[in-house]
Amino acid sequence: MIKKTVIQKVSGAILVAATAAAVSTSANAEWKGWNIHNPGYPVTTALESFIDDVEAKTDGRVAGRVYNGAVLGNQADSIQMLQIGAIQFAEFNLGPIGAIVPEANVVSLPFIFKSVDHMHRVMDGPVGDELSAAMEKHGIKSLAWYDSGARSFYNTEKPIEAPSDLDGMKFRVMNNELYVGMVEALGGNATPMAYAEIYQSLKTGVVDGAENNWPSYESSNHFEVAGYYSLTEHLILPECVCVSVGAWNQLSADDQVIVKKAARESAELQRKLWAERDKSSREKVLASGVVFNEISNKAPFQNAMKVVYEKAFQDNPTLKPLVEKIQSVD
Repeated sequence: MIKKTVIQKVSGAILVAATAAAVSTSANAEWKGWNIHNPGYPVTTALESFIDDVEAKTDGRVAGRVYNGAVLGNQADSIQMLQIGAIQFAEFNLGPIGAIVPEANVVSLPFIFKSVDHMHRVMDGPVGDELSAAMEKHGIKSLAWYDSGARSFYNTEKPIEAPSDLDGMKFRVMNNELYVGMVEALGGNATPMAYAEIYQSLKTGVVDGAENNWPSYESSNHFEVAGYYSLTEHLILPECVCVSVGAWNQLSADDQVIVKKAARESAELQRKLWAERDKSSREKVLASGVVFNEISNKAPFQNAMKVVYEKAFQDNPTLKPLVEKIQSVD
């Protein structure tokens, strides 16, 4: 709770700076972009396509470079850098965004989406627009929604079939109290930790497991040290192509149209590449000998989340109507 409060204070304090930041003139904008993934990853390919498309279609009025592998800092730091205009665009998972934009926490509620396709329909519609508007108040302009698949649990010890299998186990989660509550509601011990620290922590026993999608599990080589993957699909988290509000406001109206269209087209590319990578990553790790199991009955996991939802609604009443809107989408 302390971390969340500090971040909110910081984001409030720097919002003015974000809108006033002198990034550059729209006639000569050189944008710096943050990305956590490595070259060749679906997100990376799509984000690089986005900025290349922008440069070509604005005749160089807006140009830029994607800095991959989180070389500009971790996600928490990069979110704040985007707010103040120290970087001009980025691709973020909405999980950590929830620490700054309370409404964004709705997508972090476990089992909120029925499927990946359902998530796409929700985020491409009015709910996505509502979340975009909430983010913009905090200096972050979301232009399009990327896919990050469905996240499931993996660990070093055993298959997970029921919530009781998590009893006493230590699981790495992203830095969001909803994920901490999720693991604790299932009987596990949640450990927020930077993505880069997971492999060594699994290898040395600092944590027993983590949770992520197939491509991340494969590309991080976590499958080498955590050989049990259980298909809970408890989180289906959208990601955003975001620009700094300060940078956005310095664009001409015509260039804003070009930039937004390029972001939407890059999202179409990313989703296609993601589906292909999801399939190939799954095949690769299963061929390596990973022990895989599908959860035959997810109801006990979903029922355990009632306390997570209740606490979320208590802490942030704005989430309840958003949940209702999401659940109303077929």
